[in-house]
Amino acid sequence: MRTEHVLRVGDAAAMDAVADESVDLVVTSPPYPMIDLWDDLFAARDPDVRAALDAGAGDAAFDLMHAQLDAVWDEVARVLAPGGVVCVNVGDATRSVGGEFQQFPNHARIVDALRSRGLTPLPDVLWRKPTNSHTKFMGSGTLPPNAYVTLEHEYVLLFRKGGPRSFPPGDDRRYESAFFWEERNRWFSDLWELRGEGQALDPAGDGSDGRRDRSAAFPLEIPLRLIRMFSVRDDRVLDPFVGTGTTALAAMLAARNSVGYDLDGDLFDALDDRLTDIQSASRRRVIDRLDRHRAAIQDRDGGYEAEHFDFRVVTKRERRIRPYAVDSVVERSAGDGRRYVLEHVPADGIIEPPHEE
Repeated sequence: MRTEHVLRVGDAAAMDAVADESVDLVVTSPPYPMIDLWDDLFAARDPDVRAALDAGAGDAAFDLMHAQLDAVWDEVARVLAPGGVVCVNVGDATRSVGGEFQQFPNHARIVDALRSRGLTPLPDVLWRKPTNSHTKFMGSGTLPPNAYVTLEHEYVLLFRKGGPRSFPPGDDRRYESAFFWEERNRWFSDLWELRGEGQALDPAGDGSDGRRDRSAAFPLEIPLRLIRMFSVRDDRVLDPFVGTGTTALAAMLAARNSVGYDLDGDLFDALDDRLTDIQSASRRRVIDRLDRHRAAIQDRDGGYEAEHFDFRVVTKRERRIRPYAVDSVVERSAGDGRRYVLEHVPADGIIEPPHEE
């Protein structure tokens, strides 16, 4: 099977090339209002943002920044198919503005924005990014009462358009896209502990590649997990703030199609870099996934024989699980954006079962 992945340079507030109700899943991490990394971006689009920050009007700046995101949420609601899911990774911001320290609740503001556009909120995920720091406080340190807890978590907000999506009975795409029982137990928890790493934007390790400073990309595991949880093989995934293409890469590895928008086309070079060995990377991920399942069921009795592999599964719905791996990148084009066409093959046709010693 083939998948297509298109990255467009442009404003996601006007995604004219994406038809109404043509997207099955949205996975994105927008610029976070009131994080100084993004001040210039928001201010360039609305000078009132800079004026509000300079005047110490934090609440006004917060509202103006979110007004820019609201235009994108309008488009997201338009292009999302009935039953489709929206996943927004966002963190709150802490900042001193006008001499006063406070937290700006980005996640709550986005919940309100998407609800007002007719999307139904689902239980969300708290993504905790553990650190090894022994100085995890802000403010006055060990003296009460003016110390503050350190933010070490972000949110993965989940919404659906209308009721649950329906499929024909026994639909191959759905059953082959099933997840293992132990994956379900791990993924569908409301607390994920994953380090914010794995972007590989500074290969020299010396900070010489400015793309890291301009992207704030999330780790691949986040969109890859969400795509496997809330879409099926050959679905179409949208990232309106695609940046370095992490969501697009996850869609490639999961055998989904994708489309992404970003104002900064220079960031797309990072995805080109990450496609150099996508075939081997894809196979390694499939092998690791199958090996983890074998280990998880090693001491478990009962279950059912998998149809495509040499192991047992816990439930009937897992029997037809069939991951696909990237076989080749058959087309690439650049111009103002990027377009990739990938060939995928069922993993059971290319991955040998483990040999007994």
